[in-house]
Amino acid sequence: MEDTTVKQVSACQLPEVCHTAGQQPRRVGIEIEVSGLSYQALVDLVTEMLNGEAEITSRYVTRIRTDHGDFTIELDSDPIKDLDLQDEQLPESLRELGGHAMNLIDAAAEKLVPLEIVTPPIAFQDLEQIEDLCNALREAGALGSREAIYYAFALQLNPELPDLSAPTLLRYLQAFAVLYDWLKERHQLDISRKITSYIEPWDHLFVERLVEPDYHPNLDELMQDYLRDNPTRNRALDLLPLFAHLNPELLADYVQDHRIKSRPTLHYRLPDCDIDNPGWHFSSVWNDWVVLERIANRPAHLQELMQAFRESHRLSLHNLTHSWTETCHQWLQVNDYV
Repeated sequence: MEDTTVKQVSACQLPEVCHTAGQQPRRVGIEIEVSGLSYQALVDLVTEMLNGEAEITSRYVTRIRTDHGDFTIELDSDPIKDLDLQDEQLPESLRELGGHAMNLIDAAAEKLVPLEIVTPPIAFQDLEQIEDLCNALREAGALGSREAIYYAFALQLNPELPDLSAPTLLRYLQAFAVLYDWLKERHQLDISRKITSYIEPWDHLFVERLVEPDYHPNLDELMQDYLRDNPTRNRALDLLPLFAHLNPELLADYVQDHRIKSRPTLHYRLPDCDIDNPGWHFSSVWNDWVVLERIANRPAHLQELMQAFRESHRLSLHNLTHSWTETCHQWLQVNDYV
Protein backbone atom coordinates (compact mmCIF):
# COMPACT_ATOMS: atom_id res chain seq x y z
CA MET A 1 0.00 0.00 0.00
CA GLU A 2 1.36 3.42 -0.93
CA ASP A 3 2.43 5.61 2.00
CA THR A 4 0.42 8.85 1.69
CA THR A 5 1.78 10.40 4.88
CA VAL A 6 2.72 14.03 4.31
CA LYS A 7 6.11 14.79 5.79
CA GLN A 8 6.53 18.24 7.32
CA VAL A 9 9.26 20.23 5.61
CA SER A 10 11.61 21.99 8.01
CA ALA A 11 11.62 25.77 7.71
CA CYS A 12 15.28 25.84 8.76
CA GLN A 13 17.54 24.84 5.90
CA LEU A 14 20.76 22.92 6.41
CA PRO A 15 24.19 23.82 5.02
CA GLU A 16 26.18 21.25 3.10
CA VAL A 17 28.69 20.84 5.94
CA CYS A 18 26.79 19.79 9.06
CA HIS A 19 29.66 17.99 10.83
CA THR A 20 33.01 19.10 12.14
CA ALA A 21 36.29 17.65 10.94
CA GLY A 22 36.00 15.32 13.95
CA GLN A 23 32.64 14.07 12.63
CA GLN A 24 30.64 15.70 15.42
CA PRO A 25 27.37 17.50 14.57
CA ARG A 26 28.00 21.22 14.13
CA ARG A 27 26.08 23.38 16.58
CA VAL A 28 25.04 26.99 17.00
CA GLY A 29 24.30 29.04 20.10
CA ILE A 30 21.52 31.62 19.81
CA GLU A 31 20.74 34.80 21.74
CA ILE A 32 17.21 36.23 21.46
CA GLU A 33 16.32 39.65 22.93
CA VAL A 34 12.66 40.54 23.50
CA SER A 35 10.34 42.71 25.58
CA GLY A 36 6.58 42.76 26.11
CA LEU A 37 6.51 39.90 28.63
CA SER A 38 7.32 39.97 32.32
CA TYR A 39 10.46 38.13 33.35
CA GLN A 40 8.47 35.39 35.08
CA ALA A 41 6.06 35.01 32.16
CA LEU A 42 9.02 34.50 29.82
CA VAL A 43 10.57 31.91 32.15
CA ASP A 44 7.26 30.04 32.38
CA LEU A 45 6.69 30.08 28.61
CA VAL A 46 10.17 28.82 27.71
CA THR A 47 10.06 26.17 30.44
CA GLU A 48 6.73 24.86 29.15
CA MET A 49 7.70 25.00 25.46
CA LEU A 50 10.90 23.02 26.04
CA ASN A 51 9.49 20.68 28.68
CA GLY A 52 12.25 21.89 30.97
CA GLU A 53 12.92 22.46 34.64
CA ALA A 54 13.56 26.02 35.83
CA GLU A 55 16.18 26.85 38.44
CA ILE A 56 16.80 30.39 39.73
CA THR A 57 20.54 30.97 39.84
CA SER A 58 20.61 34.68 40.81
CA ARG A 59 18.57 37.86 40.57
CA TYR A 60 17.05 38.00 37.09
CA VAL A 61 18.93 34.89 35.93
CA THR A 62 17.17 31.53 35.54
CA ARG A 63 18.57 28.32 34.12
CA ILE A 64 16.14 25.98 32.35
CA ARG A 65 17.36 22.42 32.09
CA THR A 66 16.19 20.63 28.92
CA ASP A 67 17.08 17.57 26.87
CA HIS A 68 19.04 19.86 24.54
CA GLY A 69 21.07 21.47 27.33
CA ASP A 70 20.62 24.45 29.63
CA PHE A 71 18.79 27.53 28.39
CA THR A 72 19.28 30.78 30.30
CA ILE A 73 16.74 33.57 30.75
CA GLU A 74 18.12 36.86 32.02
CA LEU A 75 17.62 40.59 32.10
CA ASP A 76 20.27 42.06 29.82
CA SER A 77 21.58 44.61 32.33
CA ASP A 78 24.30 43.77 34.84
CA PRO A 79 23.71 46.86 37.03
CA ILE A 80 20.06 45.94 37.58
CA LYS A 81 20.82 42.23 38.07
CA ASP A 82 23.43 43.14 40.70
CA LEU A 83 21.31 45.78 42.46
CA ASP A 84 20.32 44.95 46.03
CA LEU A 85 18.41 47.51 48.10
CA GLN A 86 17.35 44.93 50.68
CA ASP A 87 20.71 44.06 52.17
CA GLU A 88 20.16 42.31 55.52
CA GLN A 89 22.73 44.61 57.10
CA LEU A 90 20.43 47.60 56.55
CA PRO A 91 17.82 48.61 59.16
CA GLU A 92 14.43 47.00 58.63
CA SER A 93 12.76 50.33 57.77
CA LEU A 94 15.30 50.94 55.00
CA ARG A 95 14.95 47.39 53.74
CA GLU A 96 11.18 47.88 53.45
CA LEU A 97 11.71 51.13 51.54
CA GLY A 98 14.27 49.36 49.38
CA GLY A 99 11.72 46.67 48.59
CA HIS A 100 9.28 49.25 47.23
CA ALA A 101 12.05 50.87 45.23
CA MET A 102 13.09 47.51 43.78
CA ASN A 103 9.52 46.85 42.64
CA LEU A 104 9.47 50.15 40.77
CA ILE A 105 12.90 49.51 39.26
CA ASP A 106 11.88 46.03 38.18
CA ALA A 107 8.69 47.29 36.53
CA ALA A 108 10.62 49.94 34.60
CA ALA A 109 13.47 47.60 33.69
CA GLU A 110 11.19 45.01 32.12
CA LYS A 111 9.84 47.70 29.78
CA LEU A 112 13.16 49.35 28.88
CA VAL A 113 15.78 46.60 29.08
CA PRO A 114 15.58 43.48 26.89
CA LEU A 115 14.99 40.09 28.35
CA GLU A 116 17.40 37.63 26.79
CA ILE A 117 17.08 33.95 25.99
CA VAL A 118 20.49 32.30 25.64
CA THR A 119 20.40 28.80 24.21
CA PRO A 120 22.93 26.02 24.67
CA PRO A 121 24.82 24.94 21.53
CA ILE A 122 22.12 23.33 19.37
CA ALA A 123 22.74 20.93 16.49
CA PHE A 124 21.78 22.40 13.12
CA GLN A 125 19.31 19.56 12.63
CA ASP A 126 17.41 20.58 15.79
CA LEU A 127 16.86 24.27 14.97
CA GLU A 128 13.18 23.79 14.22
CA GLN A 129 12.54 24.01 17.96
CA ILE A 130 13.90 27.59 17.91
CA GLU A 131 11.49 28.44 15.09
CA ASP A 132 8.65 27.02 17.20
CA LEU A 133 9.84 28.92 20.27
CA CYS A 134 9.94 32.25 18.40
CA ASN A 135 6.44 31.65 17.03
CA ALA A 136 5.19 30.93 20.54
CA LEU A 137 6.84 34.09 21.86
CA ARG A 138 5.08 36.15 19.18
CA GLU A 139 1.72 34.61 20.03
CA ALA A 140 2.30 35.35 23.73
CA GLY A 141 2.89 39.06 23.03
CA ALA A 142 6.68 39.35 22.83
CA LEU A 143 7.89 42.60 21.27
CA GLY A 144 10.96 43.29 19.16
CA SER A 145 12.98 46.21 17.81
CA ARG A 146 10.19 47.97 15.93
CA GLU A 147 8.10 48.56 19.05
CA ALA A 148 10.04 51.60 20.28
CA ILE A 149 12.88 53.84 19.09
CA TYR A 150 14.98 52.95 22.14
CA TYR A 151 14.73 49.21 21.46
CA ALA A 152 17.70 47.74 19.63
CA PHE A 153 16.95 44.08 20.20
CA ALA A 154 19.07 41.48 18.48
CA LEU A 155 18.95 37.88 17.38
CA GLN A 156 22.56 36.70 17.48
CA LEU A 157 24.01 33.49 16.11
CA ASN A 158 27.17 31.78 17.33
CA PRO A 159 27.81 29.09 14.70
CA GLU A 160 30.50 26.51 15.19
CA LEU A 161 32.98 26.28 12.30
CA PRO A 162 33.73 22.97 10.53
CA ASP A 163 37.31 23.31 11.81
CA LEU A 164 39.59 26.05 13.14
CA SER A 165 42.23 26.02 10.43
CA ALA A 166 43.32 29.24 8.76
CA PRO A 167 42.01 28.28 5.27
CA THR A 168 38.55 27.44 6.63
CA LEU A 169 38.30 30.61 8.72
CA LEU A 170 39.54 32.68 5.78
CA ARG A 171 36.80 31.33 3.49
CA TYR A 172 34.08 32.19 6.00
CA LEU A 173 35.44 35.70 6.49
CA GLN A 174 35.69 36.26 2.76
CA ALA A 175 32.13 35.05 2.24
CA PHE A 176 30.87 37.40 4.94
CA ALA A 177 32.82 40.36 3.57
CA VAL A 178 31.23 40.09 0.13
CA LEU A 179 27.75 39.28 1.50
CA TYR A 180 27.61 41.94 4.23
CA ASP A 181 25.62 44.51 2.22
CA TRP A 182 23.23 41.85 0.95
CA LEU A 183 22.68 40.43 4.43
CA LYS A 184 22.07 43.90 5.87
CA GLU A 185 19.49 44.57 3.17
CA ARG A 186 17.80 41.21 3.76
CA HIS A 187 17.45 41.80 7.48
CA GLN A 188 15.82 45.22 6.90
CA LEU A 189 17.25 46.46 10.16
CA ASP A 190 15.06 48.61 12.36
CA ILE A 191 16.18 52.22 12.85
CA SER A 192 16.98 51.51 16.51
CA ARG A 193 19.60 48.98 15.37
CA LYS A 194 20.89 51.05 12.46
CA ILE A 195 21.84 53.99 14.69
CA THR A 196 23.78 51.88 17.18
CA SER A 197 27.45 51.02 16.84
CA TYR A 198 26.90 47.34 17.60
CA ILE A 199 26.76 46.13 14.00
CA GLU A 200 29.42 48.13 12.18
CA PRO A 201 31.01 46.58 9.08
CA TRP A 202 34.65 45.58 9.14
CA ASP A 203 37.16 48.30 8.37
CA HIS A 204 37.48 48.75 4.61
CA LEU A 205 41.26 48.32 4.69
CA PHE A 206 40.88 44.85 6.21
CA VAL A 207 38.16 43.95 3.68
CA GLU A 208 40.33 45.04 0.77
CA ARG A 209 43.19 42.85 2.02
CA LEU A 210 40.83 39.96 2.78
CA VAL A 211 39.41 39.63 -0.74
CA GLU A 212 42.71 39.85 -2.61
CA PRO A 213 43.30 36.61 -4.60
CA ASP A 214 46.84 36.16 -3.23
CA TYR A 215 45.90 36.58 0.46
CA HIS A 216 46.78 33.34 2.29
CA PRO A 217 47.62 34.16 5.94
CA ASN A 218 48.25 31.71 8.76
CA LEU A 219 46.06 32.06 11.87
CA ASP A 220 48.28 34.53 13.70
CA GLU A 221 48.65 36.70 10.60
CA LEU A 222 44.90 36.66 10.03
CA MET A 223 44.27 37.64 13.66
CA GLN A 224 46.81 40.44 13.53
CA ASP A 225 45.43 41.83 10.28
CA TYR A 226 41.89 41.80 11.68
CA LEU A 227 42.75 43.25 15.08
CA ARG A 228 44.90 46.00 13.65
CA ASP A 229 41.83 47.44 11.91
CA ASN A 230 38.99 46.11 14.09
CA PRO A 231 40.03 46.18 17.78
CA THR A 232 36.42 46.15 19.02
CA ARG A 233 33.45 43.91 19.77
CA ASN A 234 31.14 46.21 17.81
CA ARG A 235 31.23 44.47 14.46
CA ALA A 236 28.40 42.75 12.58
CA LEU A 237 30.51 39.59 12.63
CA ASP A 238 32.52 39.78 15.85
CA LEU A 239 35.63 37.59 15.86
CA LEU A 240 36.93 38.41 19.33
CA PRO A 241 35.33 35.42 21.15
CA LEU A 242 36.88 33.09 18.57
CA PHE A 243 40.25 34.81 18.86
CA ALA A 244 40.07 34.55 22.65
CA HIS A 245 39.75 30.80 22.14
CA LEU A 246 42.48 30.54 19.49
CA ASN A 247 45.15 32.81 20.95
CA PRO A 248 44.19 34.88 24.03
CA GLU A 249 47.72 36.26 24.40
CA LEU A 250 47.73 37.73 20.90
CA LEU A 251 44.22 39.13 21.39
CA ALA A 252 45.33 40.85 24.61
CA ASP A 253 47.97 42.76 22.65
CA TYR A 254 45.15 44.60 20.85
CA VAL A 255 42.00 44.39 23.02
CA GLN A 256 41.38 44.01 26.73
CA ASP A 257 37.67 43.75 27.50
CA HIS A 258 36.26 41.60 30.29
CA ARG A 259 33.03 41.14 28.29
CA ILE A 260 34.76 38.96 25.69
CA LYS A 261 33.86 35.32 26.30
CA SER A 262 36.12 32.69 24.79
CA ARG A 263 34.29 30.27 22.49
CA PRO A 264 35.20 28.36 19.31
CA THR A 265 32.50 30.04 17.22
CA LEU A 266 31.82 33.07 15.10
CA HIS A 267 29.59 35.74 16.67
CA TYR A 268 27.03 37.01 14.14
CA ARG A 269 25.48 40.18 15.59
CA LEU A 270 23.85 41.76 12.53
CA PRO A 271 20.19 40.58 12.66
CA ASP A 272 17.63 42.39 14.76
CA CYS A 273 14.81 40.61 16.58
CA ASP A 274 11.57 41.71 14.91
CA ILE A 275 9.62 39.03 16.68
CA ASP A 276 6.22 40.80 16.81
CA ASN A 277 6.24 41.17 13.01
CA PRO A 278 4.17 38.27 11.57
CA GLY A 279 6.41 38.28 8.50
CA TRP A 280 9.60 37.81 10.52
CA HIS A 281 10.87 34.33 11.35
CA PHE A 282 13.95 32.86 12.96
CA SER A 283 14.26 30.55 9.96
CA SER A 284 14.57 33.54 7.60
CA VAL A 285 17.58 34.82 9.52
CA TRP A 286 19.11 31.35 9.74
CA ASN A 287 18.52 30.53 6.07
CA ASP A 288 20.35 33.69 5.00
CA TRP A 289 23.29 32.53 7.11
CA VAL A 290 23.09 29.18 5.30
CA VAL A 291 23.64 31.06 2.01
CA LEU A 292 26.95 32.25 3.46
CA GLU A 293 27.74 28.71 4.62
CA ARG A 294 27.21 27.29 1.16
CA ILE A 295 29.35 29.90 -0.58
CA ALA A 296 32.14 29.50 1.99
CA ASN A 297 32.25 25.80 1.22
CA ARG A 298 32.12 26.15 -2.58
CA PRO A 299 35.57 27.59 -3.39
CA ALA A 300 34.87 28.20 -7.08
CA HIS A 301 31.75 30.22 -6.34
CA LEU A 302 33.51 32.10 -3.55
CA GLN A 303 36.31 33.12 -5.90
CA GLU A 304 33.80 34.17 -8.56
CA LEU A 305 31.82 36.31 -6.12
CA MET A 306 34.98 37.90 -4.72
CA GLN A 307 36.06 38.80 -8.25
CA ALA A 308 32.69 40.46 -8.83
CA PHE A 309 33.05 42.28 -5.50
CA ARG A 310 36.47 43.64 -6.47
CA GLU A 311 35.13 44.74 -9.86
CA SER A 312 32.21 46.53 -8.18
CA HIS A 313 34.68 48.99 -6.65
CA ARG A 314 36.06 50.04 -10.01
CA LEU A 315 34.76 52.97 -12.04
CA SER A 316 32.38 51.72 -14.73
CA LEU A 317 28.96 52.49 -16.18
CA HIS A 318 27.53 49.36 -14.58
CA ASN A 319 28.80 50.33 -11.15
CA LEU A 320 27.41 53.85 -11.55
CA THR A 321 23.93 52.47 -12.22
CA HIS A 322 23.90 49.36 -10.00
CA SER A 323 24.73 48.96 -6.33
CA TRP A 324 26.80 46.03 -5.11
CA THR A 325 23.73 44.80 -3.22
CA GLU A 326 21.79 44.58 -6.50
CA THR A 327 24.67 42.91 -8.33
CA CYS A 328 25.21 40.44 -5.48
CA HIS A 329 21.51 39.54 -5.30
CA GLN A 330 21.39 38.94 -9.05
CA TRP A 331 24.44 36.68 -8.83
CA LEU A 332 22.85 34.71 -5.99
CA GLN A 333 19.64 34.29 -8.02
CA VAL A 334 21.48 33.13 -11.14
CA ASN A 335 23.40 30.57 -9.07
CA ASP A 336 20.27 29.29 -7.24
CA TYR A 337 21.17 30.54 -3.75
CA VAL A 338 17.93 32.50 -3.36
